[in-house]
Amino acid sequence: MRTAYQVCILLAMSIRHGLLALLERGQMYGYQLRSAFEESTGSTWPLNIGQVYTTLSRLERDGLVRSLPESEAGQRPYEITDAGRADLALWFATPISRADRPRDELSIKLALALTTPGVDVRAVVQTQRSATMRALQEFTRLKYASDKPEDLPWRLVLDAMIFQAEAEVRWLDHCETSLVRHRPAPSRPATHPEAVDRAGEEARR
Repeated sequence: MRTAYQVCILLAMSIRHGLLALLERGQMYGYQLRSAFEESTGSTWPLNIGQVYTTLSRLERDGLVRSLPESEAGQRPYEITDAGRADLALWFATPISRADRPRDELSIKLALALTTPGVDVRAVVQTQRSATMRALQEFTRLKYASDKPEDLPWRLVLDAMIFQAEAEVRWLDHCETSLVRHRPAPSRPATHPEAVDRAGEEARR
């Protein structure tokens, strides 16, 4: 089972290689990297500047980037090193395993709802479907809001989110169908020990 710490590590790895990819374009300082990262992903994963500088410090510690002298405005740019380029090339060449992705909170929620007394599982499914459909409509609207060539990177991110939302709706439909067919096994009433003893005595007679 993946811990919250492990999930944070996975997200940090994405930011780490995202910054390396941006520095491959050329030298940048922290705020430039944050802006370029959000522009490339359509602000799907907004970064705070603290995340950027923390990641840069770790990259520099690992020899993947180097800091340069501050500019007259007090901004310190960074550049990627040869080791950073090799690490980035390996990342691009290595497929992402599904086992390396954070666990699906929705599937866990529905699994627990089935076994938690007093929870209306169908209501949980319907509420989630409504929310997912609203998100799907918004993603689709954003996708067609602009068709400029420079918007292709974040449109691809939106496409991924659209496909994931569509798959989630289909899965929720499947869950609802399964719930209709589901018939929980009737619980057997507990038998009092004295009644068991009396039944045993009568059987022996």
